[in-house]
Amino acid sequence: MAEILDTIDGFLWGMPFIIFVLVIGLYYTVRSGFFSIFHLPYIMKNTIAKREESKESKNDGTISSLAAVAIAIGGTVGAGNLAGVATAVATGGPGAVFWMLVWAFFGMMIKVVEVTLGCYYRNKDDDGNYYGGATFMIEKGIDWDKGKKYGVFLAMGFSVSLFISWLAGSQAYTISESLNVAFGIHPIVFVLIYSVFIFYVTCKGTSRIGNFASKLVPFMCLAFIVGGILLILLNINALPSVIASIFRDAFTGSAAAGGFVGSTVSVAMRSGISRSMNSNEAGQGTSPFVHGSANVDHPMKQGLWGAFEVFVDTVIICTITALAVLCSGVWNNGEVGATLTMSAYTATFGQFGTWFLGIMALLFGLTTTSAWYAYDIVNIRYMLRNHPVVRDKLVAAWKFLFPIPNIVIVTTLTLHNYDATVFWAITDIALVLPVFFNLFSLFVLRDKFWAIFKDYKARYMGIGTIDPAFPIFFENVKGVAEREKEINVKHQQTVSE
Repeated sequence: MAEILDTIDGFLWGMPFIIFVLVIGLYYTVRSGFFSIFHLPYIMKNTIAKREESKESKNDGTISSLAAVAIAIGGTVGAGNLAGVATAVATGGPGAVFWMLVWAFFGMMIKVVEVTLGCYYRNKDDDGNYYGGATFMIEKGIDWDKGKKYGVFLAMGFSVSLFISWLAGSQAYTISESLNVAFGIHPIVFVLIYSVFIFYVTCKGTSRIGNFASKLVPFMCLAFIVGGILLILLNINALPSVIASIFRDAFTGSAAAGGFVGSTVSVAMRSGISRSMNSNEAGQGTSPFVHGSANVDHPMKQGLWGAFEVFVDTVIICTITALAVLCSGVWNNGEVGATLTMSAYTATFGQFGTWFLGIMALLFGLTTTSAWYAYDIVNIRYMLRNHPVVRDKLVAAWKFLFPIPNIVIVTTLTLHNYDATVFWAITDIALVLPVFFNLFSLFVLRDKFWAIFKDYKARYMGIGTIDPAFPIFFENVKGVAEREKEINVKHQQTVSE
């Protein structure tokens, strides 16, 4: 099974798909004038520095901008930061870290684009609460706005493929792996307890998830950053050679050493880019599901948070993980996943390092899993938007259905003694289709983004002239509100029947 999955993974994440991903990222990064890089201080000033101004919400249903960010960061900072990065290094060598960072820098701009468009094409329910995401963005942007009928098919393709990725499980395998190594907790016992806790967090919906993430995300990120930097400092003598190997092996591949079987440049690229994308979610189209619910007066304001998320997740946290694994000297011992990361911390801090990583894995996984629940709810609302009775029943039942793939994946891999490479191969395979549909749609909608981008710079950065007639949200375009009202009336009639 492991060989079959690895073959499928290698085929789907072959050079044609990697080139497609990189070209879209390069296009938006260059066309924007490297906005997410050169204007990073501005982004920081207008995101995290203004967090207090983002706490208020219009009503109980529409979550605050800060809560949306907390959920989204919780959704990105997860198992990929601990186990995914280690797996990339274990399979692709040090060069995988270079490609991981390449996508991080491209991904910062890509996430600005997808979050901005997700907010621009947001929806409003009968209670005045906002919701949105890539599905609504694709259909309303390509079908309604551009008049291209294939928008519906792209949106549904994205929605279905994202639903399939739910079947691949979420964070539970990595957490169970970590806690088994750290505390000897049996994975199957853990996943059952974990599922009950996730039910508790998610049963009250997005508001409870936002409150949960807002409290936990800052603490867990800071704790991991401090621990990782301390590990690197204690192994500082190895840092120069590690950095050299990251740049060298990115273009030459890595020779076999110890338990490491060696890798080619293409394997390093595939490992680095896929793990980076899985971790920061830039290009996946998932974060706009929750960002579309934010109370914000310009879509680009929320888009700036997208760049911030990628910077924190990958440029800071994933890089710390990668350097910790490489500097500790354990990266080529033949281990993969969370076990490899834990080996790095154990080699430096002893048993305390093992316990520390076990706790971090649990915290990282909790926030990511609960965030994905929020994503799934919005996706269900789209898939069954024309069947409101079935939609509402499935939304109500989702809190019970949501943990099932985690239980199945952990139980299956544990009983068959598969290692983390099998789990990450499944994750990669499930990632391909949502990424393709989303990135292709972002390219189709490029003109709309540049118009929003131009308007934002004129209004808030003093670059260009403000066009007072520009519709800041799609709902402000003539005829859109009436069309949405007709759809809502039709759905209400269906419910009453």
